[in-house]
Amino acid sequence: MKKPLIFLLLCFIQFVNSQELALVRKNGKWGYLTKEGTFCIEPTYKNAKSFSEGLAAVEDNGKWGFIDSKGAWVIPATFDNVKDFNSGICLVSKDKKWVYIDIKGEVQIAPPSDKLYEFENGVAFIKQGNKIGLINSKMAIVLEPKYDVIKPFQNGFARVANNKNWGIINTAGKEVVEPAYAEIGNYNKNTTWAKKDKVFGLVSAGKFIPVDGADKIWDFETQDLTYARKGGKIGFIDLKGTWVIIPIYDKAKAFSKNLAPVCIGSKWGYINPKAEFVIPPTYSDAEVFSTNGLAPVKEKNWGFINDTGKLVIPTQYGITTNGFVIALFVQQDKGFIDGLARVKNEGKWGFLKPDGTVLSNQWFENAELFSQTKEKNNVDKIAADKPKAETKTKPVNKKKR
Repeated sequence: MKKPLIFLLLCFIQFVNSQELALVRKNGKWGYLTKEGTFCIEPTYKNAKSFSEGLAAVEDNGKWGFIDSKGAWVIPATFDNVKDFNSGICLVSKDKKWVYIDIKGEVQIAPPSDKLYEFENGVAFIKQGNKIGLINSKMAIVLEPKYDVIKPFQNGFARVANNKNWGIINTAGKEVVEPAYAEIGNYNKNTTWAKKDKVFGLVSAGKFIPVDGADKIWDFETQDLTYARKGGKIGFIDLKGTWVIIPIYDKAKAFSKNLAPVCIGSKWGYINPKAEFVIPPTYSDAEVFSTNGLAPVKEKNWGFINDTGKLVIPTQYGITTNGFVIALFVQQDKGFIDGLARVKNEGKWGFLKPDGTVLSNQWFENAELFSQTKEKNNVDKIAADKPKAETKTKPVNKKKR
């Protein structure tokens, strides 16, 4: 009974000490908002960044440092520029020199590299001459520089290239798809799309499966179907490369909740995996369904429908995420995220609840997405008492390099 009790206590303390905060600007100053709509940290900063792994970068007298979720300084403001924490490491600049620091603010010495890169998924790039490799958060080389290109990791996998031949590696530097393709997609569900000898297909278990007539294939996302193009029209294929929905649509997006946005002419609607229209094509744009069962749709502006097609939030908002217009979203960032959607109305930003009300009826000059914070002191103490306990960090999505 002792071990389960310790585990439950650990989970409880993590839950109690974790919260999500959004960086918002009010009256020209930045502060941090809770999901209850109250300020955890009042807007007092001229410049600030969202929380990453329990710390947020803020500017003080022209220098950057890091605070915790109570607003207390953890790492003094001595840096000229800073990135986000990831894998327990952050890239910071001081006296025109970039270095790595850990969550205590201590400098970490990396192996020689022509350039320092941010960490993600527990690794960072290392560049020596014209070749790229990987180091881990302990500053050890896990992959000697050997590739011409390594793209950012997604879900623990990255595209790599040598001599313009593309493959896939994992964070240990192991090839899961050998570099043998002219083009390649992201790796998901143990599958990726690829182009070989001008033929598009899927790569699964090391085998290339041509897809009949396809001249473009998109990545698999939440479901075992993805969209592909043939003869200028879009349809859907399964993990075996079989056309399960014939290509008849002008545009399409990913399935989620067994519904996919498709466009005929200039109007968007939603089909099910049997290619039946569940929601007729009546919108000027449409996005995939969020986990809470709502999807953004556009007439003149954006609103939200449920999976029966009922408009539950009027189309009166602008909507963005991660600083980009909605057309550039990655799927998991669209619409409602963990119960709230960031929207714009009459030049101000706020957070919508699924019932259409605005969080605490507040609008801001700017607002970023909620990010998780974690008070680690009590958690680390108990974790130290429990042998073989593991702590994991949350990866941060970044722009392509």
